[in-house]
Amino acid sequence: MAVTQRITLNQTEYHHHLTIISPSSGLSLQGRIQVPGDKSISHRALMLGALAEGETVIHGLLLGEDPRSTASCFQAMGADISALNSDEVRVRGIGLGKLIEPLDVLNAGNSGTTLRLMLGILASHPGRFFTITGDGSLRSRPMSRIVQPLQQMGAEIWGRKDGSLAPLAVRGETLRPIHYHSPIASAQVKSCILLAGLMTEGKTTVTEPALSRDHSERMLSAFGAEIIVDPETCSATVVGRSTLRGQTVVVPGDISSAAFWLVAGAIVPGSDLTIENVGVNPTRTGILEALALMGADITQENLREVAGEPVADLRVRYRQGQNGMPLQACTIEGDLIPKLIDEVPILAVAATFAKGTTIIRDAAELRVKESDRITVMATQLNQMGANITELPEGMEIVGGTPLMGTEVDSHTDHRIAMSLAIAALTAQGTTTIQRAEAAAISYPSFVETLQQIVQPSQH
Repeated sequence: MAVTQRITLNQTEYHHHLTIISPSSGLSLQGRIQVPGDKSISHRALMLGALAEGETVIHGLLLGEDPRSTASCFQAMGADISALNSDEVRVRGIGLGKLIEPLDVLNAGNSGTTLRLMLGILASHPGRFFTITGDGSLRSRPMSRIVQPLQQMGAEIWGRKDGSLAPLAVRGETLRPIHYHSPIASAQVKSCILLAGLMTEGKTTVTEPALSRDHSERMLSAFGAEIIVDPETCSATVVGRSTLRGQTVVVPGDISSAAFWLVAGAIVPGSDLTIENVGVNPTRTGILEALALMGADITQENLREVAGEPVADLRVRYRQGQNGMPLQACTIEGDLIPKLIDEVPILAVAATFAKGTTIIRDAAELRVKESDRITVMATQLNQMGANITELPEGMEIVGGTPLMGTEVDSHTDHRIAMSLAIAALTAQGTTTIQRAEAAAISYPSFVETLQQIVQPSQH
């Protein structure tokens, strides 16, 4: 296989084209690799480090564009954050409730996590005024899901379309605690409200219809906040006016990034890959559960705990089923969806190599991500020869149709770009992915890792 990249200047923007040429003799994927630090944990370490008293030291921070947006915003509000690198980042916090009013508009870039979590923090800083924006994609993503509960707490927030779209203006207020019953399982909604509750007298509780990822609860507790979690009712409570103290945070590898290699190893004949030091928090392992349902050969090795988060090495080996295909179709729905919502694009690729029809339901959230991931993945994979039908809240994917190389487009969505690259590994001929530079948002070294593990096929 050949992987080529080129940068061309088109008007005022650089466009990155990734071309993957699959040889007629085939290829396999071999080796041991590490993936970038977990994006969710990286965001939270920077935020809580900025709000804590004393120094926070972060090892393994993701160096993608999204965490850089978080660091930039909090630096603008007075936090002392050292140069970002994956070895060690030092954050000298200024204490809870002491963020200063920035001199300019805060820019969250493409990061929904930055904007949504930060809004809860800013809304609870009385007497200060903040304005937050983002890029074109982020300005089109719904914000009412966090604005409405914050307004129930007494927040003063204005934005386009009655506060449902950024840019958003916030005047900090003394908030009141609430018990919010969220209509969706969303870690961003839950985390935003809990962070607002940090400076709110009393107990602030969020109850969800299903458990979403719990990185905020774990890290808030590690920094000294009083957190009460009730898995039976899918509820999390923060007791306000705690003091946060700086910590050492070791960021594990991001399972959302590992997902691309797990699927690649499962669908490319002869592959044997080990992804080291991956976070396997049980609220994030839906990808492992889904691939197990599909019959993928994946094992967890060297399971351990690092800084309160479970970590393992994940080994994936290609295994051809009795039906001649590596995977088996399944239905992915219900409570499993919040545990793998970011991995649905790459699971759609896996489903094209599964015997039978895979159904993905209850995933309407995909339509309001960096792109409409249901429409974009269905359209782009169908251009390559897949057989995918859109559903209102998911997809129906008939496996077994050969993929052919063609020109596809990431729609500036990082997970789409990388999912299409994995699909291209098994496509006959040449695939060119337009706007593939989007991968840098969460995985700057994706292409280098791909080049590292490709081997001529022995099959």
